[in-house]
Amino acid sequence: MANYVLLFTGGGMPESEEEQAAVMAAWEAWYTDLGEAVVNPGNPFSPAAKSIASDGTVSDGPIGTMASGYTVLEAASMESAVGMAKKCPMLQGNGQITVYETFEM
Repeated sequence: MANYVLLFTGGGMPESEEEQAAVMAAWEAWYTDLGEAVVNPGNPFSPAAKSIASDGTVSDGPIGTMASGYTVLEAASMESAVGMAKKCPMLQGNGQITVYETFEM
């Protein structure tokens, strides 16, 4: 078993309280379905970001596309992690997910 980071980009929260409640319920159901596979449910990111270059130069904003949050899952394979990610409510809100396998050092 390995850990996989699901890095979210895009997406957003609807404006109405009713729609927000539905989104939060979908996330809760997804995490419940994943059960023990959830290593860290993660958090959304604020738009505040800094990038640091190899020479130590700091600039405002991300390198590349702004990430909007993350979740860490444990799965038997990349394919299994992708299968779990495909059911994530992030995709219903026009977001995207990149799945990264981690390894122990």
